[in-house]
Amino acid sequence: MQRRCFIQTSAAALLTGCGRKLLSSRAAPLSLAEAVSHLRAGELSSVALLRHYLERLERLDRAGPELRSVIELHPDAMMLAKRSDEAKPGRPLHGAPILIKDNIETADAMLTTAGSLALLDAPKPARDAEIVRRLREAGAVIFGKTNLSEWANIRSSKSTSGWSARGGLTRNPHKLSHSASGSSSGSAVAVAMGFCAAAIGTETNGSIVSPASACGIVGLKPTLGSVSRSGIIPITQWQDTAGPMTRTVRDAALLMNVLSGLDARDSHSRKPPEGHAGDHTALMQPGALRGVRLGIVRELCGENQEVLALFERALEKLRQAGAILVDQVTLPNHRAAGGLSWKAMLPEFRADLNSYLETRGGPVRSLADVIAFNLAHRDAEMPHFAQELFDEAERMSTPEAIAEAVEARTLSKRLSGPEGIDAALGDHQLQALICPTNDPIQRITLDQGDAHVRCCCGPAAAAGYPHLTVPMGGVDGLPVGLSFFGAAWAEPQLLAYGDAFEKIIPAPATPALA
Repeated sequence: MQRRCFIQTSAAALLTGCGRKLLSSRAAPLSLAEAVSHLRAGELSSVALLRHYLERLERLDRAGPELRSVIELHPDAMMLAKRSDEAKPGRPLHGAPILIKDNIETADAMLTTAGSLALLDAPKPARDAEIVRRLREAGAVIFGKTNLSEWANIRSSKSTSGWSARGGLTRNPHKLSHSASGSSSGSAVAVAMGFCAAAIGTETNGSIVSPASACGIVGLKPTLGSVSRSGIIPITQWQDTAGPMTRTVRDAALLMNVLSGLDARDSHSRKPPEGHAGDHTALMQPGALRGVRLGIVRELCGENQEVLALFERALEKLRQAGAILVDQVTLPNHRAAGGLSWKAMLPEFRADLNSYLETRGGPVRSLADVIAFNLAHRDAEMPHFAQELFDEAERMSTPEAIAEAVEARTLSKRLSGPEGIDAALGDHQLQALICPTNDPIQRITLDQGDAHVRCCCGPAAAAGYPHLTVPMGGVDGLPVGLSFFGAAWAEPQLLAYGDAFEKIIPAPATPALA
């Protein structure tokens, strides 16, 4: 019933000449920017780089540790890379092998299932998701899809992040006994392990920034409406977005230059405001932190003493770089806004998923059909946790429940945005807010579900505002990130701050397995 297609490669046929020397001489995997630079210069071919990634996947993702970051590979990936090598090298992502999350549609030989067996027999999408079209147009070689928390972690409150019936369990490459977090777990692990030049994840509430922080990479959740969601399996149109997961902040900016833009198929797609830096790398420069006012949101920092010690060291580095730190900034209404966004989410999920599945076609056309499928295939779909959130969402189809959801969402957006993040920024004349992204991620306990460690993702998620996480250090071998979040459309500023911070801290630890 499951499909997990891998291209076979052998170490002997892996690389030749300068490509082998270039890749084998490095202590850490190539960044996206480095890969594109070598590809454009002819110092590396897309075929050679893809073979390198495929060999690593064969050796490290399935054999031995079974990281299970990738759910499927394109059967014609080498042909796609060869075509890229034959094309002129002017495109921004020329020949770069990219992985995308398995809830993003591709109109090719790969499936789009959100990790669920229920969608194995769904019709192939008629066209690529808009962000996939943009990636291909920019020259990226999309060679596979990454595993995820099934249905992007909306099925059960007792779920285990990184597990799907189709893909199995994705593990943290820094400690195999620990979670990779979710729901974009596979994308985070693939980037951390050097299985791709970069990856795309999606987030509703923490699903990019939490696994990015937990796996020691960069993750950016963009402003709602800046990146198209058409062709992405939904949770709620009011918070869903795709975003880059990369080795460096500059890589995230390069991907945002490709991903962002208007899409008529996405009702929330918007133009950036006048004066917005269209190039997401435009503000990256030496001294980008000098004179920048950053607000420390202590109420989001948690109580883990080792994380707080790391954070204090990061604050000192920021001061040395010229940032002006404003302490004890409060974020008005963030708890109330978070509760309201959750109240709205399940009715929204039912409506948005039903619309998606009906359009997609096939044997499963509604949330009710998915629930019935899971019950009929209980052993495969529900060996570790049930679907009580699905059941609850299906019950929320009454006019009263829908009206309450609309009211809750309207209030949540106001409290989290204009009366929340915007108010905190304005009251202290701040450019961004900062705090540690996560506490160290928990051990995997399939029989109990996630331990739900602290994550500061809620305020930006509810507001639909941008949130960047950058590696800050580690606690007991587990990475912890530093979060920058701010007003809508502030991505170029946040990326500039993150890029400057990245340059003044020690390089993040590469997983020992890599």
